[in-house]
Amino acid sequence: MHTLVLIRHGESLWNKENRFTGWKDIDLSPQGMQEAHSAGKLLKEQGFIFDMAWTSVLKRAIRTLWTVQDEMDLMWIPVIRSWRLNERHYGALTGLDKAETAAKYGEEQVHIWRRSYDIRPPAYAAGDTANPGYDIRYAEISGDQIPMTECLKDTVARFLPLWEADIAPAIKSGKRVLIAAHGNSIRALVKHLDNVSDADITGLNIPTGIPLVYELDDNLIPVRHYYLGDEDAVNAAMEAVKNQGKSK
Repeated sequence: MHTLVLIRHGESLWNKENRFTGWKDIDLSPQGMQEAHSAGKLLKEQGFIFDMAWTSVLKRAIRTLWTVQDEMDLMWIPVIRSWRLNERHYGALTGLDKAETAAKYGEEQVHIWRRSYDIRPPAYAAGDTANPGYDIRYAEISGDQIPMTECLKDTVARFLPLWEADIAPAIKSGKRVLIAAHGNSIRALVKHLDNVSDADITGLNIPTGIPLVYELDDNLIPVRHYYLGDEDAVNAAMEAVKNQGKSK
């Protein structure tokens, strides 16, 4: 049996402000920091230990991972950072208030942009330097790999090569792995692990700062998965994610 733990970063400043964040490098809010500390304490209390970790190249996920490692006294384990674990790229919606965008375009349209599997939000124009994909941290990525916008299908496509080439072999070799990432990159992995349909994945909500534990067989087929912590608190956090972006 193999154990894999996934954690969406704690609440970010733009989560708090209800903005589309995507590849914009926004830090944790004070509540997000507390969520990360609580996740680390909970994992330690439950006896978890990790041999290595993966995260994105965005500070909200990196800082969540640092905080969890610190609480667990695991600052020494190897950490691999990859853009393939970044949040979904929200294109020209990046930075916009979700509720205001829903009021302007309609909640149904914004829900489609946020949650449909294969419909992309409006894109940045090629060469638009407002696109965070042109940041120096992506200098080694070929130009055709820098997104102008993404749907979840695109996020799955960029994440799976990392999973298949690096993460899955590490788990199969016996490494205990922690992944600190984002709502949509985690949804991409959950879709793959649980073979969730394109239609059903639209209803999956990943709460911030709550560890999601997968127990996998030798073929990395899930035996079971569960969130750590109080069930009512987990359900409330999922509902909060579900309600983001609705007009007031």
